Amino acid sequence: VQLQASGGGLVQAGGSLRLSCAASSTFSINTIGWYRQAPGKQRELVATISSSDNLNYADFVKGRFTIFRDNAKNTVYLQMNSLKPEDTAVYYCKFVTTRYLAYWGQGTLVTVSS
Repeated sequence: VQLQASGGGLVQAGGSLRLSCAASSTFSINTIGWYRQAPGKQRELVATISSSDNLNYADFVKGRFTIFRDNAKNTVYLQMNSLKPEDTAVYYCKFVTTRYLAYWGQGTLVTVSS
């Protein structure tokens, strides 16, 4: 299984971006998540969506980011609004199967200028 993340780029503070992560094949998913890693910092959870569509967000993105998916396209999205400079990071998607195997996308860079 390969995951292809895209949608990152340079945006001004207050702007929006939509990240996408497409899986190369269909498989039974337990949870899909977006994580991020800023320079010099540890990777942290941003948002997750479960197989039953339960959503979970980190406090620092609540009300600004939305995770959703298109099962027909094997794709998960992260809509990011009201971006802040501190949102600058490499964003990674992670798919966890029902057998608890984890697959990571290659990461997409988001840069928010002040």
